[in-house]
Amino acid sequence: MFDVLRREAIYLWYYFDIQFRQIFKYWVLGIVIGSVISVFAKDKIHGLFAKMNGKKWGVFGVFPASLLGIASPLCMYGTIPIAASFANKGMRQDWLAAFMMSSVLLNPQLIAYSTALGSTALAVRIISCFLCGAAAGLLVRAFYRDKPFFSFGKFEEPVSHDTDPNMLLRLLKNIWRNIKATSSYFLIGVVLSAVFQRYVPTDAFVSLFGSNEGFGVLMAATIGVPLYACGGGTIPLLLEWLADGMSLGNAAAFMITGPATKITNLGALKSVLGIKRFCLYLLFVMGFAFVTGMVTNIL
Repeated sequence: MFDVLRREAIYLWYYFDIQFRQIFKYWVLGIVIGSVISVFAKDKIHGLFAKMNGKKWGVFGVFPASLLGIASPLCMYGTIPIAASFANKGMRQDWLAAFMMSSVLLNPQLIAYSTALGSTALAVRIISCFLCGAAAGLLVRAFYRDKPFFSFGKFEEPVSHDTDPNMLLRLLKNIWRNIKATSSYFLIGVVLSAVFQRYVPTDAFVSLFGSNEGFGVLMAATIGVPLYACGGGTIPLLLEWLADGMSLGNAAAFMITGPATKITNLGALKSVLGIKRFCLYLLFVMGFAFVTGMVTNIL
């Protein structure tokens, strides 16, 4: 019995070591890029969005709003108070929806993580998240033009932690906060990937997620709901799944539903949407993920 356990531990360590060596540099790159943008560019990005207020861009404003949401380094709990401050200053609801939706799905740090998946998967992730944000804005404009969609209540703009007068120390503190926030999820992701490699038969996985059929896309979108905890933690899993035969469209569906239904994001969104609009949000996310997966597989 002991020999069996020892052999299995050796196998798991072997897979863990391979995955860790393969993905670690992307995790470090993501932390550094995310911290640099947070310290040196966050205010400029949000300033650009604020300058959109009052512009007569109409429906076309959802596209720059979605791009700026992707560029923003904030998580959802940081984005909602910022969005509330924009709303109090008269920012249009459709532009806010585009900004918030794309911000939920992607940020510069996660883009850096996702380079580990290859240029094609990275391009699919960026384009699909941008279009998802724009689509959310367009739907809010179409159905909530003359009635409120958000209810921000008494949300106030968050206090920035990047206040040290020494810019180098400010950056180092931000990097350390990022390490503390993501390291456990990153390691869990690598461990799960090692377990997957050791115990899940490739043929069984490919038969379920390797096809271009709608059922595989729907399954991939669905497993994104319970499995997603942190972007950095899912990259090792996606890397292994793609290597084992998961279609790119199925991966795209997972990459949309995962962050959009992350439990902390859902709690924050429910507080500003209310139950009816929150359910509409979930239907939109699942529907968009499914369509994105199918279109990606076809292309």
